[in-house]
Amino acid sequence: MVVCMTDSAASGTWKRRTTLLACFLHFDFSFMLWVLIGALGIPLAEAAQLSPAEKGFVVALPILAGSLMRIPIGLLVDRLGGKRIGVMLLAFLFFPLALAWQLPPSLPTLIVIGALLGFAGASFAVALPLASRWFPPDRQGLAMGIAAAGNSGTVVTNLVAPRLVAAFGLGATFGIAMIGLAGVLLAFALLAHEPPRKIPPAPAKLPSLRDRDLRWMCLFYAITFGGYVGLSSFLPLFLRDNYGLSAIQAGYITAGLACAGSLARPIGGIISDRLGGTRVLAFLLVPISIA
Repeated sequence: MVVCMTDSAASGTWKRRTTLLACFLHFDFSFMLWVLIGALGIPLAEAAQLSPAEKGFVVALPILAGSLMRIPIGLLVDRLGGKRIGVMLLAFLFFPLALAWQLPPSLPTLIVIGALLGFAGASFAVALPLASRWFPPDRQGLAMGIAAAGNSGTVVTNLVAPRLVAAFGLGATFGIAMIGLAGVLLAFALLAHEPPRKIPPAPAKLPSLRDRDLRWMCLFYAITFGGYVGLSSFLPLFLRDNYGLSAIQAGYITAGLACAGSLARPIGGIISDRLGGTRVLAFLLVPISIA
C-alpha cells in the first residue's frame, strides 16, 4: 500500500512538472506566432506597400482576434479539457502559416492571415488554466507566472524573425515557423496531462458584464497586458518610421523591452501568492500610470 501511494505521488509530481513545461512551450510558441505580424511589420509593410493607417490595422488585427477568441476557447477548455483543445489550437495554426508561406503580401491576404494567426493569442485560455489546476491555491500564482513567462516568445520573434527574412525571405520565414510549430505540437501532446481535480463544466453562456469585478479586471488587464502586447507589436514599425532603424535594429530594441516583461511575470506570481494579487496590482499601476 505504501509503495503504491509513493508511486502514485511520484507519478503526480512528474505529470505536474511536465504539464507545466508543456504549457510554457504552448504559450511561448503561440505568443511567437501571435506577434509575428508585428515583428515582421517593417518588411511586410514594404512588400505590401501599406499606408500608415493600414500598417496599424494589420498589426492590431491579430491582437484583437486573439483577445476575442479567448472567450470561446476558454469555454471549450472547461468542457473538453485543456490538453485536447491545446492540441487542436496548435494544429489549426498550421493553416495561416501555410497561407503566409504561399501567398504574396497584400492588404487582403495580411488581413486574413493576421486574423487567423490571432487564434494563437487564445493560448492564454489553454496554458494558464491547465498549468494552474495542477497546483494548490497557494502556488497557483507561481505556476501561472512560469507558464505565462511564455510571453518571452515576443523576445524570440523580434530577435529571430527579421534575421530569417534577411536570410531566406518573407515566405520562407513563415514556412520555417511551421517546423517549430510541429515540434511544439508534438511536445505538448506528449508532456501535457489533464489535472486530477475535475472542474465542473462551465455553463454554456458568457459571464455577465453586470459583474462589477469582471468589468474592473477587464479594464486592468487591458491597460497592463494590453499595453504590453500592443507596444511590443507596433514598436518595430514606430522605430522604423520615426527613427529610421532597420528591421533588425528595431527587433533588438523591442526584444530587450519584451524580455523585461517576461522576466517579471514569475516574480510577480511569487509576490502575489504572498501579498495578494489585488495589492500587487494596485502598487504596479502607480509606475505604469507615470510611464
